[in-house]
Amino acid sequence: MTNCTTFLQTRQKTLVALGWTLLVLIAGASLVVDSGSAHSWTEQHVPFFWSLFGFIAAVVIIGIARWLGRSGIQAPTDIYDRSLTPICEEEE
Repeated sequence: MTNCTTFLQTRQKTLVALGWTLLVLIAGASLVVDSGSAHSWTEQHVPFFWSLFGFIAAVVIIGIARWLGRSGIQAPTDIYDRSLTPICEEEE
């Protein structure tokens, strides 16, 4: 796994360019799709509606997950570095 991470980190510019290319291709493909049988007004008249909807939904989900993590669900980063000594040392 470390080799894969190092491989991707050394090719970061290529990955960013690939991501932008895929984004442009998906947006271009959504312009070609026939919107005549769309279910609502927004689908027919708002370009990239489902792309925008999916992006906004992902941002909301990530925001909620970060908020939950910071509110106490997430474990401390040094949890494995802590010693195994008892919390209450008065008993000894």
